[in-house]
Amino acid sequence: MSSLQMHRITVRYGRFTAVRDVDLDVLDGTVTGLVGGSGSGKSTLGKAAVGLAPVASGQILVDGRPIGRRPGRGPVQLVFQDPYASLDPRMSIGAAVGEALPRTGRAARTREVARFLELVGIDPGRALLTPAALSGGQRQRVALARALAARPDVLIADEITSALDVSVQGAILNLLRGLQRELGFALLFISHNLAVVRYLADRVAVMDSGRVVESGPTYDVLERPHHELTKTLLSCVPTLEEAP
Repeated sequence: MSSLQMHRITVRYGRFTAVRDVDLDVLDGTVTGLVGGSGSGKSTLGKAAVGLAPVASGQILVDGRPIGRRPGRGPVQLVFQDPYASLDPRMSIGAAVGEALPRTGRAARTREVARFLELVGIDPGRALLTPAALSGGQRQRVALARALAARPDVLIADEITSALDVSVQGAILNLLRGLQRELGFALLFISHNLAVVRYLADRVAVMDSGRVVESGPTYDVLERPHHELTKTLLSCVPTLEEAP
């Protein structure tokens, strides 16, 4: 059974339809890449899955059950593009991670915060620091730790490397890939970069003007694309081997 099932999802902002009748499944324990140009609706679809976008119609299920609509809670967690905006600047990074944990005693919470920080490569001794003391890559690691602390069935990563220096992008991608394999959650990876999606994803869906126009196993879609948008994206993005 699919971990995340999105059936005929439509998202509207007033009279503007950002996503129209989209079907998308993210299978248990796998990575699905969602790609498209700017304004294609891919980020809006990710926000819809966690209650941050107004779903006008359709159904969002996790293992066949409707999910709650409380942002920040539940079996689907979203890691945002901008690590500088996603963390409260007044809150220590340990408190940010601890906020996502189930209610428990102080000692147990401290141990769990340390465990999740270590999981993403952050020294637990830095738990009392605020985000201002961290680099962009370190902040994104903390954002990952906070999302994972909620023990999600599905993690949605929305362009999580695009705001980072090129020198740290690969480290974050490798971290995410390793965590997905180790913990076994389903991952929806949203990106405009098909080279990165080729590296991470088992399946790919391509969005254009609010619709999914092509989807399937990564190799099939990227080696034998049918839609013109997929062909255009492939022609514009270098492979990882060609990238500087």
